[in-house]
Amino acid sequence: MKRLFGILGVALLASACGTAGTPVDPAPVTEAIRPQPAHVGGADVKPDAAKAECGDPLASLAPQGKSITGTMAKIKERGHLIAGVDQTTFLFGFRNPTSGALEGFDIDMAKQVAKAIFGDENKIRFRAIPSKLREDVLKEKQVDIVVRTYSINCSRLKDVAFSSVYYKAGQKILVDKSSRVKSLPDLANKKVCATKTSTSLTKIATDPAKPVPVSVDNWSDCLVMLQQGQVDAVSTDDVILAGMAAQDPTVQVVGEPFTTENYGIGIPKENEDMVRFVNAVLEDVRGNGVWKQSYTRWLGGRLPDADPPQPTYK
Repeated sequence: MKRLFGILGVALLASACGTAGTPVDPAPVTEAIRPQPAHVGGADVKPDAAKAECGDPLASLAPQGKSITGTMAKIKERGHLIAGVDQTTFLFGFRNPTSGALEGFDIDMAKQVAKAIFGDENKIRFRAIPSKLREDVLKEKQVDIVVRTYSINCSRLKDVAFSSVYYKAGQKILVDKSSRVKSLPDLANKKVCATKTSTSLTKIATDPAKPVPVSVDNWSDCLVMLQQGQVDAVSTDDVILAGMAAQDPTVQVVGEPFTTENYGIGIPKENEDMVRFVNAVLEDVRGNGVWKQSYTRWLGGRLPDADPPQPTYK
């Protein structure tokens, strides 16, 4: 009997230690797709956008003093200037992560307009807008001015007015430091990021090298896509790319500028009195050292030394 119980015990023990059956194969593991920024698209430019003619697009209305009348009187009565700006472009228009305040070269220029109207640069309300809405907010009178790395060209002058040129930039290329790309022809059939409706996107979409344009709402989206390997390069104005390179030491700006971008302050087309007023403000900014101080603060050491561009008037 004892022997029988021993045999049964061994049998039960063997049964308990036996296999549980064939395991189920786990789900196949594949590479996860990195999330993209919202509203990623392609070339949303008109084929003839770069061919429009308007004489000299850089010739603005001559300044006629800084009297607070007409459009400026209405703004003063309201109690603040409304400026459309960027909040995502480091060095030119960005939100300070510590204070939450908007800062940068373009912000400094917008504050000078407020100071000329109110005697106080802080009597200003900023409206952060993507580049694709710059014309819309001016046409719909949602803002008084747009100061947002805004290149003057004939196509835009159909819808809005511009001040005289307050900054000259040039389109270049930003790539990972491991990239062999040195110029736009090196990007043939490669993905290049720029913001929607920007002159940079137009250049990419129409260049003979045929890079593949990828459009986004904000320049910071381009940097994220480059970091994630979703595009091969970012191409836009050197000042914008300098801000990206300052934020990320793994990327670099390469090549020589292949366009000239003339920044102006955008103003509703019918507000000619304000165009003249803003041009008077910019005359002061060029001459009283404010332009140079702002340039040195934000761009000194990142770009070559520069002086304010001289205006052209009709």
